[in-house]
Amino acid sequence: MKKVLTVGVYDLIHIGHVNLFRRAKALGDFLTVAVQSSEVVHKYKPEAKLVYNTEERMYMVRAIRYVDDVIIYSNVDEIVETTNFDILVTGPDQIHNGFQRAIQWCKDNDKQIIVLPRTEGISSSWLKEQIKTM
Repeated sequence: MKKVLTVGVYDLIHIGHVNLFRRAKALGDFLTVAVQSSEVVHKYKPEAKLVYNTEERMYMVRAIRYVDDVIIYSNVDEIVETTNFDILVTGPDQIHNGFQRAIQWCKDNDKQIIVLPRTEGISSSWLKEQIKTM
């Protein structure tokens, strides 16, 4: 059984997130989605205005049919070491130092890394801007 892991904040669930989960699930048999805790999001991005708290974001992600399990995480380079998975799915913009360390850990531990493209024309930032103008 191939296990897939992907990570993110997932504050405003949109079609891009659903596409990510669908494509990630298609790569294996079991998809775990790690949702970053609000506390850590605010630590690294104090200006971030999250709409939902950690538990609410986990609840929404869990409701998507492609997702088999939802866990909370603080740092991506730590969650890869403590989660059972075969494939790490990331996005093209997930490149900060924590991701670099996580990717290196995956390479050192025979984990596959797959970078999936974003869904064109949608992002949480774009969605927030659209809502402001309504």
